[in-house]
Amino acid sequence: MYEGAVQELIDELGRLPGIGPKSAQRIAFHILDADSEDMTRLAASIQLVKEKVKFCEICFNISEQEICAICRDERRDGTKICIVEESKDVMAIERTRAFGGKYHVLGGSINPLAGIGPEQLHIRELVTRLADESITELILATDPNLEGEATAVYLVRALAPLGIRITRLASGLPVGGDLEYADEVTLARAFEGRRTAGSNSAAATRRNESSAPELAKDQDAPAATPTSTDAGPRLFRAIDPEQAPTISTSGPSHPVVPEMDNHRNR
Repeated sequence: MYEGAVQELIDELGRLPGIGPKSAQRIAFHILDADSEDMTRLAASIQLVKEKVKFCEICFNISEQEICAICRDERRDGTKICIVEESKDVMAIERTRAFGGKYHVLGGSINPLAGIGPEQLHIRELVTRLADESITELILATDPNLEGEATAVYLVRALAPLGIRITRLASGLPVGGDLEYADEVTLARAFEGRRTAGSNSAAATRRNESSAPELAKDQDAPAATPTSTDAGPRLFRAIDPEQAPTISTSGPSHPVVPEMDNHRNR
């Protein structure tokens, strides 16, 4: 235990997520050894972010204005909404440049052990947004853990009656990972979410398009009558008569039984 202000600083730093007692002590002594101007700027930045940063009134993403930049951007697709847990998830998806719609930040996930239920999340506000009939798809991008899966299941059951298409982000093998180190759940989801390879998919599409007119023509044409008049079984019709084995009719009509060794009676 340290005296006064030092111990108080360590205690406050230890309350931050991901920082234990040892890390808090190391950061506290770094602050003591650092330049006073640097620490003053750090303290001012912490105070400024608490004063200016707020949550967007529409999607609840962090913003310094009433409505965030993504919700104000008219070039984004307003028919698709990606539902995430935290604002940092929005930044992660934006770095991929693969999604051009809008977002809705729940503010966490359902966790009964931590006392977080659906009432503590921004689900009611999401239902209010869905009154807009232009929204056609909801993309669930919650974390692939127990709390994220529970939140996704709850959202599907709650929003399915609205008739809006609900999709879930695919999960499976990571890029650059080794198959032998993947767990069973990841491998199972990778098999469930498998898809046709690009070249094979294109070839299959071309085959279906080329064969469609022929199939329609065959369906309209009358059924062809068989030219063979042989009404015998299909197995016998397939045998060429010239190659068929000849069966001798001479000799006894009963089956020939070979003489058995009578050594048992000896």
